[in-house]
Order: sequence, then structure tokens, then C-alpha cells
Amino acid sequence: MRTAVVRIDVDPAGALTPAQLSDGMASLRGLVEDIGVGLVENNLSAMPAGRREVEFLMEGAAPEDLKRTAVDLCARAFGTRPVAGVLTYVSRGTDDDAHGVLAGFGLTGEISRSPGGDGWDIVHVTLRKEDLDRIPESRIHTALEATLNCEVHIWTI
Repeated sequence: MRTAVVRIDVDPAGALTPAQLSDGMASLRGLVEDIGVGLVENNLSAMPAGRREVEFLMEGAAPEDLKRTAVDLCARAFGTRPVAGVLTYVSRGTDDDAHGVLAGFGLTGEISRSPGGDGWDIVHVTLRKEDLDRIPESRIHTALEATLNCEVHIWTI
């Protein structure tokens, strides 16, 4: 399962005081502790208004569900109307990461690995030829190499 970093602006209006931000973070820590969600420690009161973002580490495949859960947690903890920000993924170079990149393009494919001559893996990705009519191979290739940090070969069937 991929790990998402879900960013939520907890104080879009910039109205919370430093004490309210600290209390909200303490409340949020308690809420996430029970459900197995990670929380990146940020000093919200040191951030400028409009950039007071909480960062969650959440596992899941449905970005909108992750955002909705994170917004709900922040609303309960801070008593505000939080706004979902950017969602990114932590990459560990796994096959799950490769499948996640493909899913982001709306693709499925087969992933296999073989050892390279210098000891690093070469990842082989097999895609349907029709899928490459919709999305340029170079775009998929670049995203996979960036995520996996290794050589990628794309084969079509």
C-alpha cells in the first residue's frame, strides 16, 4: 500500500491564535493516535496565515477519501473549515509505487525486476499498446523512473 502525504490548511482565514493552533495540534495528535495515521510535527503558529498546513501520513489508494478523512480530523481538532491542499506520495521504490504511478495515469500493467550489471534493479513494465495511444510513453517512463529511482524498460503487448 502506498503512503500519501495529505496536506490540509487548518486556518484558511488566518484567525486562530498561537494558543488555539497549539491546542488544535494536541487534539489532532489524540485523534490520529487511535486510527493509525501519522502526523508530521509542524509549528503552525510560526507559519504565515494561509500556509498553516498539517501534514498527515496516510495509507490508501483513494486520494479523495484520504483528503476527506484528513479534513474531517482537522475540523474536529481545530473547529475551523479546513481546506485540502496538495496530496503527494512517499516513494520507497517498490512495485506498489510503480502500480500507483500507473494507476495515476489510469493504467494497469505487469511489473517485474531483474538485476542490472552494476547491481541495481531494472524494472520492466508491460503495458497494452492501446494505452500508449492515450498517454505518451515518455511521460509514463519519466514518472516511473522518478518514483522508482532506477532504470525502467517499458514493453508493450
